[in-house]
Amino acid sequence: MIPPKHVAIIMDGNGRWGLKKRNSRKYGHKKGLETVDKIIQAAIKKKIKYLTLFVFSTENWKRPQKEIKYLFSLLNDYIDMELNKLVKKNIRIKVFGNIEIFPKLLKNKIKRTEKITKKNNKIQINMALNYGSKQEIICSVKNIIKKRKKINEINISKNLYTNGVPDPEILIRTGNVKRISNFLLWQSSYSEIFFIKKMWPDFSKFDFYKIINKFHKINRNFGGLSERDK
Repeated sequence: MIPPKHVAIIMDGNGRWGLKKRNSRKYGHKKGLETVDKIIQAAIKKKIKYLTLFVFSTENWKRPQKEIKYLFSLLNDYIDMELNKLVKKNIRIKVFGNIEIFPKLLKNKIKRTEKITKKNNKIQINMALNYGSKQEIICSVKNIIKKRKKINEINISKNLYTNGVPDPEILIRTGNVKRISNFLLWQSSYSEIFFIKKMWPDFSKFDFYKIINKFHKINRNFGGLSERDK
């Protein structure tokens, strides 16, 4: 079977999981990072070329400053620990979102990681950082107007962060919540959406494989009729 090219994930439930296990949201975020590594390896095994992870949304700035600082420190430490491994494993890191307002040290590390891994091609990990889909679409339209181009689907797509990346065939959200929270609204118009009860730290590679297998059984007709339905 031909694998999906692009899987996107809303990694929800870290904080709630941490509070339940050790009364600590920080603990949940830390364990969630371990799950990220497992799912990246699972995606590689399934020959998926693009994996987009919703890491930090434009709405996440509403959280307590202590939690935001901790999330940034986790990302900072992750880059320090994993950069050499990413290079060796031929993994490319790409950012979707506006990181210009991030702390200078972290922002520079992220940009350096993008630059160093730019030519890697086993899998591209798209990290949605300070990302909001509504804002992305507005910026796309503004860019089109600025360029004096025609506003249409093709030009809007070309001016999104995801330009050059195929739309996700699969969108997964963990955490027992059924909404997509301003994530890839334009790009997920025909995505198969899977809402998972498990919190992100409990999500396993076997859960991921199960979703891929379910996807292969779906009859995708994109608004038309399949041969089976005619």
